Amino acid sequence: MPDILYHKIHHQDDDFDWMVFIHGAGGSSVTWKHQVKAFKPFFNLLLIDMRDHGYSKDLEPHYSSYDFDIVTDDILRTIDHVGVKKAHFLALSLGSIILQRLDDRRPEMIQSMIMAGGVFKADWRIRLFAHSGKFLSYFIPFRWIYDSFIIIVLPRENHAPSRRLYRLQSKKLTPAEFLKWLGLYRDFFQVVRRFYRRKLRTNSLIVMGGQDHVFLDAAKRFTKNQAHLAELVILEGCGHLCNLEEVQRFNDAVLKWLGKPVSE
Repeated sequence: MPDILYHKIHHQDDDFDWMVFIHGAGGSSVTWKHQVKAFKPFFNLLLIDMRDHGYSKDLEPHYSSYDFDIVTDDILRTIDHVGVKKAHFLALSLGSIILQRLDDRRPEMIQSMIMAGGVFKADWRIRLFAHSGKFLSYFIPFRWIYDSFIIIVLPRENHAPSRRLYRLQSKKLTPAEFLKWLGLYRDFFQVVRRFYRRKLRTNSLIVMGGQDHVFLDAAKRFTKNQAHLAELVILEGCGHLCNLEEVQRFNDAVLKWLGKPVSE
């Protein structure tokens, strides 16, 4: 039987809705440390470490390479194991693509979608990194490659705390694991292109940092094409990992959208 991803549950009340958290590539459930305290008075929480990340190590079955279906299957198996039938989903960065794949596969499970630092299109910087990363891995340590990507996405001085947190979490990835996740680029561009064109079926909130120079423009275009089903909130003065850089503003924006009281 396939292994279950490492996960944490904060169960408050049987009558509460569930919220499932999906982190980005290189992160872990620690990514959501500032959201747990704010959201658990209103929701039952399920935080998941994706394959190779955090404490989800050496999972069976082993794969020589990954695609988005493998990653999605891992998450669905874990959700089913916990017994969650319907939930709000909160995803960060690459997790937003996985969330849309979940919505594709099991739409009846998705109560709402919240995408922080959502990835909706790949610009030339991401294409260059994806296509050169595999080649460069033969010559330089993968840690240098990952750190270069972090600097591309989070270049400013005020992004430094987010960079440090993601670098710290990414150290749990081995070189072999990193290359498998880097290999997602083979299907990344096709998946992103398809989701960019599709019409959402689920109410969605997209929260972006105003300094997210790589992904913000695509998020604006994506939201504009979704009519009334998607709302965009831009948090000025922060970058890609907006849930880490602007904790209070991020939490308040999400809770308000979900119809919950916010802090004074």
